[in-house]
Amino acid sequence: MTHWRSSWVAFTTILFKEIKRFTRIWPQTLLPPGIVMALYFVIFGKMIGSRIGEMDGFAYIDYIVPGLIMMSVITNSYSNVASSFFSTKFQRSIEELMVAPVSPHVILLGYTFGGVARGLAVGLIVTLMSMFFTRLQIHHIGLTICVVFFTSLVFSLGGFINSVFARTFDDISIVPTFVLTPLTYLGGVFYSIHLLSPFWQALSMANPILHMVNAFRYGILGVSDIPIATALIIMAVFTVALYSLSYWLLVRGTGMRQ
Repeated sequence: MTHWRSSWVAFTTILFKEIKRFTRIWPQTLLPPGIVMALYFVIFGKMIGSRIGEMDGFAYIDYIVPGLIMMSVITNSYSNVASSFFSTKFQRSIEELMVAPVSPHVILLGYTFGGVARGLAVGLIVTLMSMFFTRLQIHHIGLTICVVFFTSLVFSLGGFINSVFARTFDDISIVPTFVLTPLTYLGGVFYSIHLLSPFWQALSMANPILHMVNAFRYGILGVSDIPIATALIIMAVFTVALYSLSYWLLVRGTGMRQ
């Protein structure tokens, strides 16, 4: 009982530290994503979307809103953990945490749930902002919450792995720039893969973000380009695989010394 209580205290301490970290500088962490997404709504949703017409039976702006929400959740969940844990390494305070009587599971969960908290906070801000441009009617609230939570968890774990191998602050931006951003833009945020040729449709199916975006879009609009069960399985597999890898790296102490 004492062990569980001490683990809970350690977990909540790390989590609250992470939440306080991004809320203390909210003009840099929470405000910019909202402004960027507002520009997407205006430019792509209103100006360009009015010329495109409908997509899968919905107005174009209604169709892209779920994808834009997911894009903000993905990028902010990832960047929060990547920058925060690397800063801990850079300042060498990670060494104090590693020698403390705290389970690696607690450390990992504390940082990743901090990333989840920021991802969900930004997702909520973007959702509220989208109400000025469109009226969302959630088709399946349970699925919507499940998808956005596990998506933010997956990319928080991805950010943790990035921070473990990063040697400089510049290394943190490599994966988001050359991997995350292309996969997000090619993940069905702005279009249905039914518009693509059969070859590119098949190739797009290898993009995990496509499955997450479509599962979230189904939760809100009730339409999807891919089977929802497949998307849920992919999210579950990525969660288990990335968590196992993150835990293994943390136990081994990989990249903990700068």
